[in-house]
Amino acid sequence: MEAHLADWIKHTPGGAEAESILRTCVHCGFCNATCPTYQILGDELDGPRGRIYQIKQMLEGHEPSASTLLHLDRCLTCMNCETTCPSGVRYGRLVDIGRREAEQRVARPLAQRWRRGFWRALATRRRVFAVAVRLGRALRPLLAPTLREKIPPAREAGAWPLRVHARKVVLVRGCVQPGLLPAIDAATARVLDALGMQAIVAQQSGCCGAIDYHANAADAARAKARRNIDAWWPLLEAGAESIVINASGCGAMLKDYAHLLRDDPVYAAKAARIVGMTRDLAEFLAPFADELARLARARAPTRVAFHPPCTLQHTQKIRGVVEALLTKLGAELLPIADAHLCCGAAGMYALLQPELSAELRKRKLASLTRGEPLMILSANVGCLAHLETGTEIRVRHWIEWIDAAMAPRSAG
Repeated sequence: MEAHLADWIKHTPGGAEAESILRTCVHCGFCNATCPTYQILGDELDGPRGRIYQIKQMLEGHEPSASTLLHLDRCLTCMNCETTCPSGVRYGRLVDIGRREAEQRVARPLAQRWRRGFWRALATRRRVFAVAVRLGRALRPLLAPTLREKIPPAREAGAWPLRVHARKVVLVRGCVQPGLLPAIDAATARVLDALGMQAIVAQQSGCCGAIDYHANAADAARAKARRNIDAWWPLLEAGAESIVINASGCGAMLKDYAHLLRDDPVYAAKAARIVGMTRDLAEFLAPFADELARLARARAPTRVAFHPPCTLQHTQKIRGVVEALLTKLGAELLPIADAHLCCGAAGMYALLQPELSAELRKRKLASLTRGEPLMILSANVGCLAHLETGTEIRVRHWIEWIDAAMAPRSAG
């Protein structure tokens, strides 16, 4: 695709990156075939090809409008289009640039700005979010249905292992997961403990920055990345062998820290090391599959459906690893139609685009429940909470299933 960028962006780093990406696009439209929003709305402007064209027009000097912002907002950033694209178009990078420029040129209505700012502030502050979740559960019957369904029921996390091991890994503590579904971290720590490894959490660490970054608050995302690097650095220097992430959305963000801080003279090299030491939990545990199988006692429900989050399969490009682990430990994985499609959670998307999100969840749950599973498993806190509040079937993180298979207690 030929591009002639306007002078105001042409000679900037963002402009150079955007032009390079635009030139790789051949406008074939294969991306639309796997775009969730295009499948629902059937509008060219709500598919990757149409969004690329809108971004190109804007970067070439055409003034964006509220319509431009709307179509970019509707993108889930699921990266399914990147998996599909035969030309290797870096759509995710391009849409980030396009959203940033559109945000600066189009005035959002006050109510929209307030709503986006409120949810971003709430979701990225761990302690405030935890209090809000407890309050929401206490007042659940009084909440509006749209808000009530965002809060999954509380469940016991179980004990955190106290044994000290020579082998240590850093377990990332996010912003939403500790307050919403703390059982995931506890289960992760127990499984690592059974393998002779200690999960350590840096007390000064926190939100990975993904919510900020995808809400056009890149400076706030960089600040969070620097804080996390400072918190993890002493642990890595003391011998921790990896940074392990059990939320695929956070994993996708951490693996992008080198790009996020590429122009920072103090943190660029440190960010690159962080990326090199970061492992999704499935990546980290895959070499221990045989040992986990020996430890498993098959107490977890075996007939399960696995939903691979977009941030796992499309952004991190980790495919089949979780499924292989579960199968090794005795799970009967049911076939899932359209497993590549997004469930509609997508960070704050479920809050900001509730109608589209609800339709995507309905379609996803129809696929996941067709084989009548005893449990639905996934790998990201947002997907888990989103799916759980739409079905009576138990929804758990896959590490909770493994933890249950290794311990004499219920998976519930």
